[in-house]
Amino acid sequence: MDFSPNSSDQQTERYLRLLAQHDRWLATYVYSLVHDRADGDEILQDCKVAMWKHFGSFQADTNFRAWARKFATHHILNYRRSEKRRPETVVDDEFIEAVAGEIDRRGGVLDRRSDALQLCLRKLPEAHRRIIIWRYYEDCGIEEIAAKSERSVEAVYRLLSRIRTVLNDCVSQQLAQPQHP
Repeated sequence: MDFSPNSSDQQTERYLRLLAQHDRWLATYVYSLVHDRADGDEILQDCKVAMWKHFGSFQADTNFRAWARKFATHHILNYRRSEKRRPETVVDDEFIEAVAGEIDRRGGVLDRRSDALQLCLRKLPEAHRRIIIWRYYEDCGIEEIAAKSERSVEAVYRLLSRIRTVLNDCVSQQLAQPQHP
C-alpha cells in the first residue's frame, strides 16, 4: 500500500495551512459585517466549504486573503438579501461592498503591520509573550493573568502597558524600514 501524498492530499494540506493562517482574520471580517453571531457562524462555515470546493482556482502566488474575502463577501451579500425581509436589517449591499473595497485598498498596509507585529512578538522575552497570548489570544482577564503569572493586578497592568509600548515602537521601526520586493 502506497502512503506517499498525492496531489489531492497536498492540495488539501495547502488549503488547510492557508485557512489556519488566515482563519482569525476571515472570522473577524465576517462577524464585523453580520449582526447575528449564529448567522455569522453559518456564513463562515458555508464560506469555508465553498472556498474548499473552488480551491483549484486559487493561484499560489496571489493573496489568499483577497481571494477568501471575495467568497465571504458573496456569502454575506446573499445573507443580507435574504435578511431584507426582516425590518431590523440596517446594512445594505453598497455598505458591504464599500467595506470590502476599503479592505482591498488597505490590505497591503494591514498585512505589513500584521507581519511586523508577528516579528516583534517573536522578539519579546518568553514571559512577556505568554502575557500577551493570555490577554489577546486567549482573552484572559487581568485578574486571571495576575493569578497565572503570580503578579498583582497592578503589576499586570503596568507590565502590559510596557509590553504594548515596546511592541508599538518595534512595529513602527519595522514599518519605517524599506520594503524588499
